[in-house]
Amino acid sequence: MTRSEFVALLASRLEGLSRDKVDQAVDGVFSCIAAGLAAGNRAELRGIGSFGTRQHTAHQGRNPRTGQSVAVEAKRVPFFRAGKDLRERVNQPKK
Repeated sequence: MTRSEFVALLASRLEGLSRDKVDQAVDGVFSCIAAGLAAGNRAELRGIGSFGTRQHTAHQGRNPRTGQSVAVEAKRVPFFRAGKDLRERVNQPKK
């Protein structure tokens, strides 16, 4: 599901809210999560899961086109961990 499909589905379920308002709300949620992660915090959505960051150390990589060694800097990368409720819902047998 793409972001625009998500916004359209959410707007269809929330009567009285225009697609533009739903798009603004979704954008606001994503912006808050991204800002929290950038500040080094984690974001938890109960029943869904949590977003956090992991530290990757510097290492030597390889350019796949030329085969030349390249130094890859240390960086933080975002990750998502699904919560128990979401995992159980995904693994329910189809009816």
